[in-house]
This record gives sequence, structure tokens and C-alpha cells, in this order.
Amino acid sequence: MDYQSQLLIVMITYMTLLILWGVYQGRKVKTNTDYAIAGRKLPGWVAALSERATGESSWALLGLPGAAYATGLTEIWTAIGCVAGIITAWAAIAWRLRNEAEKHEADTFTDYLAKSHNDYGRMIRMVGSFTIVFFFFFYVGAQFLGGGKVLHTMFGIEPMYGMIITAGIIVPYTIYGGFRSVVYTDVVQAIVMITTLVVGPIVGLIYLSNHPELFAQSIPQALEQAGTSYTSMTRAASGFGAGVVIVGGFSWFFGYLGGQPQLSMRFMAISDPKQAKKARNVGIAWTVIAYIGALMIGWIGIAIFGPDGLADREYVMPSVLLKIFPPAIAAILITGAIAAMISTADSLLILSSTELSENLIKPASKKKIDPKKSLTQSRIITALLAVVALVLANFVKEDTIFTLVSYVWAGIGGTFSIVVLFTLFWKRFHGKATIITIITGMLFTIIWITTGMDEKITARLMTFIVAGVVAMTATFLIPEK
Repeated sequence: MDYQSQLLIVMITYMTLLILWGVYQGRKVKTNTDYAIAGRKLPGWVAALSERATGESSWALLGLPGAAYATGLTEIWTAIGCVAGIITAWAAIAWRLRNEAEKHEADTFTDYLAKSHNDYGRMIRMVGSFTIVFFFFFYVGAQFLGGGKVLHTMFGIEPMYGMIITAGIIVPYTIYGGFRSVVYTDVVQAIVMITTLVVGPIVGLIYLSNHPELFAQSIPQALEQAGTSYTSMTRAASGFGAGVVIVGGFSWFFGYLGGQPQLSMRFMAISDPKQAKKARNVGIAWTVIAYIGALMIGWIGIAIFGPDGLADREYVMPSVLLKIFPPAIAAILITGAIAAMISTADSLLILSSTELSENLIKPASKKKIDPKKSLTQSRIITALLAVVALVLANFVKEDTIFTLVSYVWAGIGGTFSIVVLFTLFWKRFHGKATIITIITGMLFTIIWITTGMDEKITARLMTFIVAGVVAMTATFLIPEK
């Protein structure tokens, strides 16, 4: 049996079991709170693994190894920025956000901000939810598009049909079980991901030492033979250029400080403070191990294929696995990676649908909705959102979607990180300042990126700084209601 047939069989089996697992977890959803935030009853290890799978997925398995393959040691700064941000989030923000969400009985990310600044809660819901839904709506479409491209590359399936298959995998259990189904399927993804990122580098190093015909027999030798830019921490740049490289990589730090709603929701859903400590330990340990493994897979790729041996650098991980493992084992690990990538959409989909239903549609209704009907309404909204995102991904130009997605980490991550940090740590910060900060952060990001300034200084840093300055200025100059 050839490799492609093995991969297809493994993938169908894996996806089928994943869907069944998601549906099984969805049976426990009885209320809207269960649907939106898993009843705030998640065990710490479940929340941690789900947060990590949601936060990384294709980035840890394809993006970071690909960047390490293309740039060598320079990518260490990106890893340092991400790891530092994740550790800070788990150590200083997660448990506080969990406690505050419980105190306010908040079911969504924007619901927490609105109830924390109740003087302007209605306006915060409208502005915050609209911003998140708009950008994450395109983000979901991009995930469908990415899934279609992967299936096209691996099996020759038409991209449109690949998108439909991608949606068919994740949408049913997301509609049925909401946040709970999404979280528990994420746990499976996180386990497969960390297995790949631990076993892959270990076997890869052994493979290098036993095959002298390769480009290099070790990572240091591979980097040295690839050229000076690969052994430099700054791509051989110096002075201001070196500073730009370092800051650009480390700037990922700022988006992790509570500003990514799909990650913060995992913090908010943890059952109690004791579980929050367990989640912190699991989340930090997973992150450190995963990032080391991802970098090493990229560098092992240089040793096996040489710096110019791959047409697409982001396929270094599957290419390495196919080289060092028997086809059956490689198929299992690659399937987990593909599943993790295309199922990122489930977290974004459920976040967008709950923000839309709980903070925009339901508050606009004057009638009090029966709890069972409310749950049904949430599921219908999720389904409609998925269909529209799928249609959008098929008809809108690919570069339009990915341009909007590029705003998410800077605009939403940088802006909402400031809002969450100030809400948690500064009592004087109030509702008016929150609204002004959200609007300013998003507008600044759009202007900064569209004018090309992002190529000189990354918007991931500048949005965080500008949003912080605006938040402080508005808090001091505008009196609290």
C-alpha cells in the first residue's frame, strides 16, 4: 500500500473518531452557559491543552518549523517572544481572569468586559463584539480555505470540495456541542501535536547521525554549512537592522497578554482556583517543550534537505517525518498535524457565534427567550455563520481574507491585551476609556498596515503601545461616570 493510501485511511479513521468524540461531549450540553463556556467547569489540564492547541495548531507544526528552516537561529527570537507571552499569560493573567469571570458570571469574552465596566456595558458589548465577530468571521473563512489547500496538496482534491470537507468535519460537533465539544476535541489535537514535537526531533537526530550521505550529520553542522545568515541571531544584520529583527520576533509577546479572545475564554472556563494552578503548570510545560521541538524539526530539515531543498518551507515538518519514519507512523503524525490545522476553525467559529448571539442578537430582542429555545437559537446562529464563512472563503479573493487575518494578532491581540490588562490591574480604568481604546486600536492597526508601515516597525508592537497610551490618556482626561 502506497503512502498516500495509508495517509488517507489514517486520516478518515482519525477524523471519524474525532467527530464522534465531539458529539459525545456535546450530549452534556444542557444550557446556554454550557454551550458558550462549558458551564465554567473545565478541569485545569483540559483547559490548558485546549488553549495550547487553539493558540498554536498550524503555527507550531507548520509555520514555526518552516521559519526555522528558512532563517536558522534568527527564529529563536520569535520563539522567545511567544513562550514569554504564554508563560506570562498563564502565570499572571489566567487565574485572575478566571476569578473575575466567575464573579461577574460572564459567559463570553465581551460579556466579561461589559460587566466589569457596567457604566457603559451596552456600548462595550456592541463595539467589542462587532469588532471580534467581523475579523474572526474572515478568520474562520481563512481556516476553511487553508483546509481546502491542504487537502488539494495532499490528495489532489479540488480546493472548493476540500473546503466543504473541512467544514463537514468540524461544523457538526461545533453546532451540537458548542464550546464544550470544541475544547475536548482540542485536547486530542494537543496530545498528538506534542507527541509529534517530542518524538520527531529525537528520531530525527538519530537519523542524522546514521546517514553520512545527507547535507549534514548534526544541527550545528547544518547551520554552519547553510551560511552565515543561518548561524546569526539577526540574519547577519547589525545596528538598527538587528534591532528590527529582534523586536519583530519578540513582538509576538504582546498578543498573548489576554487579548486573544479564543485563548482567554479557556482561562475563564476553568472550574476553580486549584484547577487554575494545574492548568498553569500544564500550559507552560507544553509550550516550552513544543517550541523547542518545532525549532529543532526546522533545523533537522536543513540537515536532511539542505537550505534550498524544499519548494515550500512550511512543509518541512511532513517532509522530515516522511523521511525519518516508516510510512504508517508518519501518516499518523502528519494526520494529527493536518487535523490540528483545519480544526482551528472550530474555536474561532464558536467564539464568533457566541459573541454574535449573546451580545448582539439576543440583547436586541425585547422578549425573554426560554432557555431551551435560547440554546437552539445559538446552534442555528453557529450553523448560519459557518455557511456564510464557507461561501465567503469560496468567492472572496484569497489575498483579501489573509490580509484581514493579518490584522487579527495586532489589532485584536494588541488592543484587547491592553483592555484586559488595565481592567484586571487598574481600578481607575473605566468604560469610556475601554470603548475609545478598542476603536483606536483597530483603526490604528488598519492604517498602519495598509500604509506599509508594518514593514518598518511591526504593528504587533505599535498597536500595543498606541492602545496603551490612548487607554491611559482617556482614563486620566475623561471623568468616570
